[in-house]
Amino acid sequence: MPRIEPLTPPYPADVAEALRKWMPPGVTQEPLALFRLLQHHPDLASRMRVLGAGLLAHGELPALDREIVIARVCALSNCPYEWTVHATVFADQVGLTPDQLQATVTGATDWPPNHEALLQALDELHATAHLTDETWRALSSHCNTQQLLEILVLAGWYHTISYVANAVHLANEPWAAQYPS
Repeated sequence: MPRIEPLTPPYPADVAEALRKWMPPGVTQEPLALFRLLQHHPDLASRMRVLGAGLLAHGELPALDREIVIARVCALSNCPYEWTVHATVFADQVGLTPDQLQATVTGATDWPPNHEALLQALDELHATAHLTDETWRALSSHCNTQQLLEILVLAGWYHTISYVANAVHLANEPWAAQYPS
């Protein structure tokens, strides 16, 4: 049971409009529980939406790299809610194989060097909030300055989302993939 229940329909007009902005155009399903939860604080939700949407739709990272970052950060943060949403909605779309997706949780698989560097960086950030010079060099050999900054902000953003979803005990979306055990 969530500690804070996501809002449920019928929504007041201003909440319905705010939730519509969170969801992609043409989607007919109910807005995500996370979005309905955040609408308890509309000002915070509107500020968060801008950054979240920008990271998902307007980033410099390849979509596959973006989803590896999101999946690994959510896995490291033990956040099944957000991991399963992205696994269901984006993984196949961006070419993240089932084995790779599983490996974002287990840490095991053979990745190309650019993704090895990315995963190493995410693991270090999670463990220490720092990157070693060696990891920075490896990552920067595959990424430009904009991408490096985006990785750091994206990882932090999904760490924040994981904090929220985990702290309120947000239940997985009923249509979402299963989280690996």
